Amino acid sequence: MEEFERQIKIFAANIDNELKGGNLSFPTVFDLSMRIKKLADDPSSSLDDMSNVVRTEPLLSARVLRSANTVLLNPYQREITSVAAAISRIGSSTLRCLAYAVAADQLARDHRSRQMRLVASGLWMYSIDVASWAYAFSRHLSQGNPDAALLAGLMVSIGQFYLLAKASDYPALEGQLAHFAEFVLLWDEPVKLAVLEAFDLPRDIIDAADMDADGDSEWPPQNLGDIVFLATLAAETPNPFANLLGIKRRPELLEACLGESGRSEFQSLLEEARTTRQQMLSAVSDG
Repeated sequence: MEEFERQIKIFAANIDNELKGGNLSFPTVFDLSMRIKKLADDPSSSLDDMSNVVRTEPLLSARVLRSANTVLLNPYQREITSVAAAISRIGSSTLRCLAYAVAADQLARDHRSRQMRLVASGLWMYSIDVASWAYAFSRHLSQGNPDAALLAGLMVSIGQFYLLAKASDYPALEGQLAHFAEFVLLWDEPVKLAVLEAFDLPRDIIDAADMDADGDSEWPPQNLGDIVFLATLAAETPNPFANLLGIKRRPELLEACLGESGRSEFQSLLEEARTTRQQMLSAVSDG
């Protein structure tokens, strides 16, 4: 425990310095995500520029092609075999999500202990569950842009991913996962906001992803933040850090935020959107 306390204090001090200095030190697993993001945001970049970057990562290339050929994104099922055509089909938001998926996979493989690999895998499963529900809700309610909802939903856990990736420098943390989970949830919000700002995402996506988990919503949803908040309530995969601390899903938030009539309509939406959610889950995940 002494070594854990020593390393967690160093970790906290380093994170605090990064936040105060406004200079986050991104783990190498995020390099590809950052390159894709910069190209997607650069009006002078071409489809060929993006295709060339994607082709350097075989796993990302495979995911892009598979996603472009799913029923959800390719309803006429004309097989797409080129990376460029696939990127054109899925769009830049989904491409960002897939690049992030590759980073999450690398993160899960890089950790030394089986427990930390399970945490990394569980966090990714939770992230894509939230993102897929956000996409499905946006699409079925015709509220906002489904691609933006997908990206915002995925970014809800970006602070936790960042902390998890950095934790590889502090091996003693693996022996006290519950205490490490407390640390992650304590630092999650400020780190998430800093990472979102560093990614230079549109303001509506930053605001939606940086929502207060204990906040409120309206029925019907009025904005992207409402969509993402409802997606966190709908997610069926637990957040592994919350799970380590015994924090369960909170269905009472539905009643408090939506009221009795809103909850009934939300339940109907869950059933209507479930197929779309499952299709997007399959498109973005590795399974």
